[in-house]
Amino acid sequence: MSFHLTEPILVIGLGGAGSKLATKASESLHANCLLISHDESDFGKERSTIKISTDSIVNPSMHLIRGSTFQVVDDIRDQISEYSTIILMANLAGKAGAAISPIVSNICKEDNKNVLSFVIMPFRFEKDRIFNSGTSLKRLRASSDCIIVLDNDALLDSNPDLTPSACHKISNAAINNVISSLKSSSISEDTNILSTSKDVDDIESSLKDSIRMLYEDAPPSSVKRSILYVLGGNNVPVRVLNSVTNIASGVFNEDNTIISSTISSAQKSKVVMLTSVQGETHFDKYDPLSIIPEDKTLDWDEPDCSINCELDLRQLE
Repeated sequence: MSFHLTEPILVIGLGGAGSKLATKASESLHANCLLISHDESDFGKERSTIKISTDSIVNPSMHLIRGSTFQVVDDIRDQISEYSTIILMANLAGKAGAAISPIVSNICKEDNKNVLSFVIMPFRFEKDRIFNSGTSLKRLRASSDCIIVLDNDALLDSNPDLTPSACHKISNAAINNVISSLKSSSISEDTNILSTSKDVDDIESSLKDSIRMLYEDAPPSSVKRSILYVLGGNNVPVRVLNSVTNIASGVFNEDNTIISSTISSAQKSKVVMLTSVQGETHFDKYDPLSIIPEDKTLDWDEPDCSINCELDLRQLE
C-alpha cells in the first residue's frame, strides 16, 4: 500500500530542529504550519504556535516536557481539526522532539488523520539520547501511517571525516528533497529509511555511499522498495543514469523491489535514496526490552512522563 497526500495539509514542527524543517517544508508544499515546543526561541515569525509550559524549570527533562504536553492536548486537537493530512517533523535526538512526537502522533491517529512522520535519529556518541529516541520511534511507528527515518549515526559511519554540523546539513537537505517531491511520487505505508551521501563528483559513488548508509540501519533482506532521487540528473549523461539504476537493481532483489528514478535539477549531482523496509531495524536495539515479544510485554498506553500530582512536595526535576 502507498501513502498519498490528501489536502488540506498541515505541517507540524516539534522542538527546535523540527520547527526549522517544518517551516521550510510548509513553503515547499504551500501548506500551513504549526510549531510546538517548550522553548519560545524555536518559534519563527508569523507562524501558528503552541507553547508548552514547564513553569520555572530552566532545563526541563524530556519526561517533564512530555507531561506538560498533556496540558495542551485540546489546543493541538483544535489546530489539526480542519486538516486531512498531518506531516510531523521531529529530531528524536532532541528532548522536545522525543518528548512531544508520540503524543501528537497519537492525537492525530485518534482523530483519524493521515499521518506522515519525518524523524532524525541521534549519533551513537549521544548515549543519553539513544534509549529515549528508540522508545519514541517505536510509538511513532505505531501511530503513523508512514514514517521516514534518517539516521545521523549511519551517515557519520559512512563518512567518518564529516563533522556533526556537516551531517546535520546533509540530513536536512535530504529531507527537504523528499518533501519537495511528495506531491509527485508515492511512498510505501511502511518504515522508510532515508539515506544519502556527502557531495561527490561521481553519481555512482554517491549511490554506493547511500546503500552503505542504508545497510547500517537495515539488512538487505528487509528491503521492499526503493526510490532514487537523482539530484542534478538533468546534467548527468544518460549512460550514467542507466548505470545507477542497474547498480541499484543488482544490489536489491528485483522481484521484491521497485526502482524509481526521479530526476531533479540541482547545482551538484547527488543521490538521495528512500527505501521501504520490513522487519527488524537497527533502531529496535535502542530499547533493550524490545527483544521481549509484544504478547509477553506489559506497557502503558501513554508514554512515560513526569506529572504534577498537586502534592505538597518539592519538585525534584
